[in-house]
Amino acid sequence: MPRLFTVVVAAVAVACLSTGAVSAATDPGQPVRSVTEGVRQISSTGDGATREAAIARVLHDNFDLGYMARAALGAHWDEANAQQRARLVAALEASEARAYTERLGMLANYSVTVDRVTARADGGWTVDSSANAAGGMPIKLAWDVRDSGQGPRIVDVKVAGVSLFLTRQSEFNAYIRKTGSIEPLVAALEAKANR
Repeated sequence: MPRLFTVVVAAVAVACLSTGAVSAATDPGQPVRSVTEGVRQISSTGDGATREAAIARVLHDNFDLGYMARAALGAHWDEANAQQRARLVAALEASEARAYTERLGMLANYSVTVDRVTARADGGWTVDSSANAAGGMPIKLAWDVRDSGQGPRIVDVKVAGVSLFLTRQSEFNAYIRKTGSIEPLVAALEAKANR
């Protein structure tokens, strides 16, 4: 009987420890904390191409860029062939690294705190946070996070209520309407990424 009790206690302890590990691994606030802390560290140590490459790594590790590309293109995603899709995601990652270097670079002077995590009906989460600088007004950021099988990843950032994803989606759709197909958009993103 004492041996059975020991085995049961050990099993419960392992289950509790495993549950803690799983919940930490699926914490939707974690990619937000990783991005903001990574940007702070990069901004204080790197510059130029080094900074951009480091930010690209932070984006790659914490954003679901494949999902962002599919969602931003909407119905146009189905019009693209596999090669165009792969090129688009690669160009989007590179061009977004440059854009986010500028956008998120401002966070280097701010402390960012996760205020609240709200589960959404679609299975994703909204992570509300505040960026605070000494003597300044806090900036409200809302991060859309989802898990597509890689753990929680960021798919959008809203700064003061303005969605970077919706802005990108609008730009992509306007470009495709203007040019008539997805190939010019892919080429333009590749050119932007290579500047």
